Amino acid sequence: MVGAEDLPPVTSSPSPTPAVAGYAAQRPAWPARLRALAGARFAVPLGLGLLIAGSLILRTRVFGVGFWIDEGISVGIADRPLLDVFDALRMDGSPPLYYLLLHFWMPIAGRTEEATHALSLLFALASIPVAWWGARAMFGDRAGWTAAVLAAANPFLTQYAQETRMYALVALLGLVACTTFVRTFVLPGGGGTPARGWPIGLVLSLVALLYTHNWALFFCAATVVAWCGLYWLAPPEPRRRLLRDGAIVYGAVVLLYLPWVPSTLYQAAHTGAPWSLAPGLDQLGSIPTRLAGGPAQVALLLAAGSGVVALLSAGGSLRRLTPAGRATATLLVLLVGTLLIAFASSQISPAWANRYLAIALPPLLLLAACGLAAAGRLGLVGLLLIAVLWAVEPIPDDKSNVRAIAAHISPSLAPGDVVVSTQPEQVPVLHYYLPDGLRYATLWGPVSDLGVTDWRDGVERLEATSARSDLRPIMDAMPVGGRLVFVRPRIWGSERWSAPWTSLIRLRSQEWEQHVLGDHRFEVASVYPAGGPRRPNPLQSTILIKARR
Repeated sequence: MVGAEDLPPVTSSPSPTPAVAGYAAQRPAWPARLRALAGARFAVPLGLGLLIAGSLILRTRVFGVGFWIDEGISVGIADRPLLDVFDALRMDGSPPLYYLLLHFWMPIAGRTEEATHALSLLFALASIPVAWWGARAMFGDRAGWTAAVLAAANPFLTQYAQETRMYALVALLGLVACTTFVRTFVLPGGGGTPARGWPIGLVLSLVALLYTHNWALFFCAATVVAWCGLYWLAPPEPRRRLLRDGAIVYGAVVLLYLPWVPSTLYQAAHTGAPWSLAPGLDQLGSIPTRLAGGPAQVALLLAAGSGVVALLSAGGSLRRLTPAGRATATLLVLLVGTLLIAFASSQISPAWANRYLAIALPPLLLLAACGLAAAGRLGLVGLLLIAVLWAVEPIPDDKSNVRAIAAHISPSLAPGDVVVSTQPEQVPVLHYYLPDGLRYATLWGPVSDLGVTDWRDGVERLEATSARSDLRPIMDAMPVGGRLVFVRPRIWGSERWSAPWTSLIRLRSQEWEQHVLGDHRFEVASVYPAGGPRRPNPLQSTILIKARR
């Protein structure tokens, strides 16, 4: 079982405490200590290196998969002058950190799928040593290696290591934030004062999370809930320290996040997530499957759950938990609190997507690591079973058919031809794959900025559109012989198209298709794809030639 004795000794004062002095008196002789130190210096890098190498193989199986909607937007926003990134994000609704990193990454690595995926891959691989460091700092060596294995094989992280989005970065920063929170407020250093590096790391990681994804607001709220619980349970002297350190940490976080607050408020008022519906209890219950895979979640819950229960029951009450028990309870609050706050917020203003669960993955992995480590042999068997199941779990290798459509229709297009997409958010990825020199339009008319979707008051603007007022002028202006590429989503599954935004897209797509096909001036040249299996984010393109005025 993991207990207080498994925690690494932390000293912040020059003179050792009696417990530390007694520990030093029992240390082995210098030659044995040197051999042990040398062994650790080789064993730790070797072990982490092997895990990283295995994870690299695992996380490059679909490395060249084509972009989907959001990835086209990522590249479109990042691939512009630096200050223009911030203006684009006012239309998009995201914080800037990931886009700024991608902005500086692409001139070095390139704009291809593999090149931009590589940035996410680096974040995912970096999570392995960070998970080892974090779990070890809280629960000892066994938990550290368990966390490293979990981070190396987790299928959620594997999927987003191969996507040009910010979710692998969210997971990496979340591991740092969970660790530094526990070491700052739950397991402080000697003399009742935390080592200086832990609160600094907590401030920086929380601020970086807030500048990476808006669901970090829910995680930060969960840390406040956990801090309040620690304050309520603490005796008077630790309460004063908690109050002081909490005021410093959260004051610094607010101060550093303050410059972006006006943008966040503007985005909340004008962009939001109109494509989302309020989640139901079924979506809340499916979170373990989303984060831990199918069969593996059973092994994870059984093995890790037994260890977590043992740690939480060791003290007999909340006020008498062991240090490891307090750290475990804190991670549990961070995990459950983040999810419940996000769920409640999405009932008021829907903004729920499975990929956003990246913010909940760090406390889950660390909690599972401490539970598996505390479960002894059962935990070891569970870890091996989980690693194998995760390693063989299939990863989506077909996120969109835009690349296939572009490859099929590009040879027949010429500069000046018009591409009309009835799904505005598809324009950036269409522009990425189609030849240069084309003109683009969507339900709102001609599009000038092809790298970003203007979500501002999007539903209201869509409601005001019509084929006669917005599409017909584009068709009238085309010369005889010009090509019109009409791109619309292939719609299947009523639930996926029932949100305010998607229901309007479905309706307008049908209206505009009828208008295009009913115009006697245009003749259909080709339709691609004509049929085929269901796939994520599917599109269909129809090329029409203007035969007469």
